Amino acid sequence: MTTHTIRGEKNLQSITTAHPDGIGGSPLRPDGTLKVKGEFAYSSDLWHEDMLWGMALRAPHARARILSVDISEAVAQPGVYAVLTHEDIPGSKLYGLEVVDQPALAIDQIRYHGEAVAIVAADHPETARRALAKIKVEYEVLPPIVTEEQCLDPETHGYVHEPHEAAKYTNGAHASGNVVHSQKVVSGLGVNDEVRALADVVVVGEYEVGMQDQAFLGPESGLAVPAEDGGIDLYIATQWLHVDRQQIAPVLGLPENKVRLTLAGVGGAFGGREDLSMQIHACLLAQRTGKPVKIVYSREESFFGHVHRHPAKMRYEHGATRDGKLVYMDARIVLDGGAYASASPAVVGNASSLSVGPYEIPNVNVLAIALYSNNPSCGAMRGFGAVQACFAYESQLDKLAVELGMDPVELRQLNAVSQGSIMPTGQEIDAPAPVAELLQKVKDLPLPHPNDFQDVRGLPGALSNTSHGEGIVRGVGYAVGIKNVGFSEGFDDYSTARVRLEVIGGEPVAMVHTAMAEVGQGGVTVHGQIARTELGVERVTIQPANTEVGSAGSTSASRQTYMTGGAVKLAAEAVRNALFALGRERYGWTGNDLSLTGGKVVSATNGVLVSIADLLGDQAIDLTREHHHRPTVAFDKETGQGFGHVQYTFCAHRAVVDVDVELGLVKVVELAAAQDVGKALNPLSVVGQIQGGSTQGLGLAVMEEIITRDGKVRNPSFTDYLIPTILDTPPQPVEIMELADPNAPYGLRGVGEAPTLSSTPAIVSAIRAATGLALNRVPVRPEHLTGTGG
Repeated sequence: MTTHTIRGEKNLQSITTAHPDGIGGSPLRPDGTLKVKGEFAYSSDLWHEDMLWGMALRAPHARARILSVDISEAVAQPGVYAVLTHEDIPGSKLYGLEVVDQPALAIDQIRYHGEAVAIVAADHPETARRALAKIKVEYEVLPPIVTEEQCLDPETHGYVHEPHEAAKYTNGAHASGNVVHSQKVVSGLGVNDEVRALADVVVVGEYEVGMQDQAFLGPESGLAVPAEDGGIDLYIATQWLHVDRQQIAPVLGLPENKVRLTLAGVGGAFGGREDLSMQIHACLLAQRTGKPVKIVYSREESFFGHVHRHPAKMRYEHGATRDGKLVYMDARIVLDGGAYASASPAVVGNASSLSVGPYEIPNVNVLAIALYSNNPSCGAMRGFGAVQACFAYESQLDKLAVELGMDPVELRQLNAVSQGSIMPTGQEIDAPAPVAELLQKVKDLPLPHPNDFQDVRGLPGALSNTSHGEGIVRGVGYAVGIKNVGFSEGFDDYSTARVRLEVIGGEPVAMVHTAMAEVGQGGVTVHGQIARTELGVERVTIQPANTEVGSAGSTSASRQTYMTGGAVKLAAEAVRNALFALGRERYGWTGNDLSLTGGKVVSATNGVLVSIADLLGDQAIDLTREHHHRPTVAFDKETGQGFGHVQYTFCAHRAVVDVDVELGLVKVVELAAAQDVGKALNPLSVVGQIQGGSTQGLGLAVMEEIITRDGKVRNPSFTDYLIPTILDTPPQPVEIMELADPNAPYGLRGVGEAPTLSSTPAIVSAIRAATGLALNRVPVRPEHLTGTGG
């Protein structure tokens, strides 16, 4: 029932390959069969014959002072090898992804429900659990700081981090009460009475996005093994090997070269593995005991052990002329960052700079802030700040369309950015931006057939036999979003790749080695495709990712195909050029018309010159290259001006829903998408990414939310935290455009995040169309539709 179309638009860059498994083909994933058959080794499957099991004692309070910790009874348990608190840490007690503010083990206070206080290593998981129960911690429970009002009134409610501590973490950069980071964006005349007077129609809305979890299926896990040189070898499911090491080594009191990381099998990530979870704890226990230590989180512990999507409260005001042209936008975006900074500064940067959406608005005033609170820590999740803003600005466009009596798609197209448009940060969009075309593509798709109610299984909630068609109303909604690709605001974003070409068994074989974390996005497949295309060989081996090669950066920000794929391309091109140089030296070739195909060196003038195997012989060409994207700059603190983003990517959705207006039940009937991907290096993988991102947006729209009460998580399980299953996931037609970005390898655009933005507001727009309700909060719950609450 799922379809996709690749639209062959004119490309600014083209790449041709005779190899079906090269760029533009859709070879199968090298790990796909193993995963389908249940034979793939994930990090939770790691084993060592002499290993211990590690576990953490987690605080039952959201905010408290630690008065005492007594580990004596736990240490005395048979089979217990170590019980550690912060006093046993040999190096720095703090770490952090962007701000070094998080204790490896709680020092003198608890800042969120589930914070780790002590860790245990024992010979059996049950022994470790019993030891944890023997640890006695005396707390002075304090009122948690959990609401925006409490966070912004520290004189009354206190500080999550005392000002002198916050200043120390950040060198004073973000030390302002309980505000982690703030960013303004002001363009044109800003927003004042004079500007407001230019608008014929004004719409104002307040919007809220709940706390979403990445809900990856493979819980946090890894194995730390002490080495003979006094270092640690860590086998870990993560998104960024080198930055993990950068945070781990100071806590262990070791130089980075003695902390070696190898990627273990990853069961999903979506941003939740960009921060550390159990890495430091496993290494500390292995370092203390001299034995390998394995840690595997339970599902409940996983909800406490990783960051989540920032919940947000947003106020938006748009002014427009009577014919629908946007005049101004005024917005305030408040993100709850939780107890520790994590990626909050970057999330604020994205939320503020992308807050207007893919629209031309001459006058803009935006303030985005992230708060410290005693709620769970929040950080990276697919869409990274742009998701929250997209729900608000797309809801506003729907509201404005109603006020103007305009078609909501035509209103969006009237104001859509295009190549050459200037973003409110002052940055020009210097690559194709087919926003109006993407909207038209989803609008022109045939609508799904109306439900004739003959098969009740297709109705909302009908598997529970709640309806036979009565009270069912259909709605259609649209949305479009804009997302940046890669790391922004002056970060030196780069990736490293090593490519080796040699003859094995009489055939030329390429080896690709990077530190890219394969978390399901398909990078291992694409790297093989790039090597086949650039080197003209059949056989490609992908080496395990580890810290023995230079950093590949994080598998996040839709950047890996762009950045590490770009590095593989550079390294392969260097190997190819070295091979040509060898041939010129040996055979006296003079032309510049050489290429590699089918394992042979080919001249456009003279045809096949020699096989790669004969040219190489016993030699090997082994080269490493770094790929850096074009430089960016930090946004001005007060105006938000600056060339802050490397690339923009766009996706549009049309959602069709059926709503039981009596019971408040929703069924998404279809979720169609159109996205410009620049160049589809692997079309099947591209479609999978768009459908996967759309499904996570569906979850945020109608079911996914971590519920907290006074900072305590109330639903840390897949029984109570609901995610879309195959029965909730509708047919997802996908239209792909390929308008090459001249600044990117092969002209590609990052794919994975953009569909997560627009899918949520499109679904909510469709529910509004069916019900006539405002629906300013996601996820939409049954009580929001029936007037019984919320």
